[in-house]
Amino acid sequence: MNHATLGSRLRRAWRHFWLDERDSRRALPPAALQRLTALVQASEARHRGQIRLCVEASLPMAAAWAGVAPRQRALECFGQLGVWDTEDNVGVLIYVLLADRAVEIVADRGLRHHVPEARWQALAQGLGQAFAQGQVEAGLTTALAEVDRLLCAGFARAEGSPRSNELPDTPVLR
Repeated sequence: MNHATLGSRLRRAWRHFWLDERDSRRALPPAALQRLTALVQASEARHRGQIRLCVEASLPMAAAWAGVAPRQRALECFGQLGVWDTEDNVGVLIYVLLADRAVEIVADRGLRHHVPEARWQALAQGLGQAFAQGQVEAGLTTALAEVDRLLCAGFARAEGSPRSNELPDTPVLR
């Protein structure tokens, strides 16, 4: 292993070592969580999709040292949070990893034919730019509005149909 690689691994491990769930809670205090929860609830009332938000301060140290990428961790959370297991396979996870300043959006298989992967990536990049400016809640609000628009376009809830809430609406903070 060369020194540049060792140095980057040490810097990354150090960032992950110092951040914990308190940092996620500082990024999204209780009032922000309530507003985001209400946005998810209102969105899901309009379409058949399920949306989860997950803000993770850092990876477990072994994962950070091993070089687990934010995308890989987002896919793990997608499974852990049950986003893959919705009736219509139209779940969306918006994942934020504070230590790496990374944003990932994972969409379930039912969305592949309706929304190209490039659209999800562009949305994640926009959210990442908001975070770089310190606008965590504003970035998530904008991302939720776009996810809502995409889900309403392809999976609008029929007039008068009951809302089946398959997943919790409150953001997960880790």
